[in-house]
Amino acid sequence: MRGAVRHVEWVGDEDPERLEAAVVTFAPDRLDALGTSRTTDYVVSWELETSSGWATDRLSVAVAGRGFTRWLVLARDAHGRWSSESYTHGETRFHDAPMAEPGVADPRDLDGAVDCDLALCPVTNTMPILRLGALDGLEETELTMAWVDLPSLEVVASRQAYSAEHPFDPEAGRAVVRYRSVGSGFTADLGVDEDGLVIDYPRLARRIRTR
Repeated sequence: MRGAVRHVEWVGDEDPERLEAAVVTFAPDRLDALGTSRTTDYVVSWELETSSGWATDRLSVAVAGRGFTRWLVLARDAHGRWSSESYTHGETRFHDAPMAEPGVADPRDLDGAVDCDLALCPVTNTMPILRLGALDGLEETELTMAWVDLPSLEVVASRQAYSAEHPFDPEAGRAVVRYRSVGSGFTADLGVDEDGLVIDYPRLARRIRTR
């Protein structure tokens, strides 16, 4: 219900040892959220602030892993310009592969983006779903996202598309929204509730608790 505070938890769909949790506060045209992600390799804490139209204002992310810590603040100003601040300490490799530097190399790459998209985080799908009115049905619409990789915290532009053939069904308690990664062609049908929060996201997450 809009205007409510939701506590939601998910487990990784293909990685059941990954646990996601968030507290999401809804207003009529925006949301704020606090969340965590726990894996066997690292722990993430994040804070998200949005403004009118569920547009991202600020995303703060901290990652602590074995031998490294990283921190990122990604912000979007009133003119739609993106910026980032970051910090890194310790190991620069993860699973024997080099990690990219945190932050966005060229903020101009994010021109036109309104949303952030934190890797593996179901909450950051909610903003475009609500802004596009996908709960009422939606023809495929492409967007540019400021996508944040984990655990590196590198930020890159990502083209994504959302569509929904059928509106929210109160009896079923869900809508099905199709997500498509324009670059890779990956698609997934997301089950979402009346607030646009993910119930199940094939290959990514499955809700285990909400209140």
